[in-house]
Amino acid sequence: MLASRLLSILMLLQSRGRMSAAALAEAHEVSLRTIYRDVDSLSAAGVPIYADRGRHGGFELRAGWRTQLTGLTAEEAKALFMAGLPGPAKALGLGDAAASAHLKLLAALPEDWRADAERVGARFHLDPVDWFRASAPADHLRLVAEGVWSERRLRMRYESWSGVSERTVEPLGLVLKGSAWYLVARAVRAERREPQTYRVGSIQAAELLDERFQRPARFDLAAFWSESTKTFEEGVYRDVATLRVSPRGFERLRRFGPIVAAAAARTAGEPGEDGWREVIVPIESPEYAAHEMLRLGPEAVVLEPAPLRAAMRDLASRMLAGYALLGPPRAGTDAPPNAPPNAPPCSLPAARAKGERSRNRRRSA
Repeated sequence: MLASRLLSILMLLQSRGRMSAAALAEAHEVSLRTIYRDVDSLSAAGVPIYADRGRHGGFELRAGWRTQLTGLTAEEAKALFMAGLPGPAKALGLGDAAASAHLKLLAALPEDWRADAERVGARFHLDPVDWFRASAPADHLRLVAEGVWSERRLRMRYESWSGVSERTVEPLGLVLKGSAWYLVARAVRAERREPQTYRVGSIQAAELLDERFQRPARFDLAAFWSESTKTFEEGVYRDVATLRVSPRGFERLRRFGPIVAAAAARTAGEPGEDGWREVIVPIESPEYAAHEMLRLGPEAVVLEPAPLRAAMRDLASRMLAGYALLGPPRAGTDAPPNAPPNAPPCSLPAARAKGERSRNRRRSA
């Protein structure tokens, strides 16, 4: 444990430069006193570590000094091969480079580790695209990536919810979420200079400019993305709805996302004799929520708010009117119990079972 922490401190100082004792302690989840002892141990072993006092002080290695102690452990080698993502690398124009790096890393491993490392790629595969979805198109991804790498400004024609506009931005980073790429960038000559998020697939045209920019020294892409997605998810929901759901409906609410699922679990009342219970879940707007609630089918009834109830009634009426145009079921078909003469010729349980069997066959094929 001590040797591993000492090596980690050395690697951090070598890769990041000056770091404060507090930052090192946080990275290793130990106390400041432990970090001071570790630094003393490294210094006693001949590692040239210097400390600067003051507000912007910290520990750093002597300029130009580097250690050659960079060997991987067997588990670290497996982890590197597990992290290989040939799809995104190819999308960024790095497919050949990624394949070459894979071969070089494999050749550099000890003989008895190579088989284990190769087995990782043969036994684990990451597919970031969800069921029944295709990867979102991102025609200008490579050009955007070049701007990120070279710190050059980008002029683009971008389509947002409010319309299409010309923008000049400073690209700070790219994020792959699910199957969609997002650009994090600062707008040039705009009132809001803080980084914003743009969907790469919504860029209609792009041009890389010769103008360079200074990347913010303390910008942390991972931290920005984590905070911005959390803020976005919490801000999307502007209202709440009270539902009465069956056990099946309560289970289906889990598919609405973690925020809705957590709210349903937190507010769920005691089930009645029929198993139905009341829950309160967040919604975006009555119009959008009405279409989402259709996913619950007959397993839920909206109690509040009134605009959502009205929107649900309107959708249900229009659906019934559409099915009424089909006329009565053909002879020899089964209709749901107690169904009106013009009901669809297939019961919901039968349709549900048929759909589940079909999906299972496709997934196992």
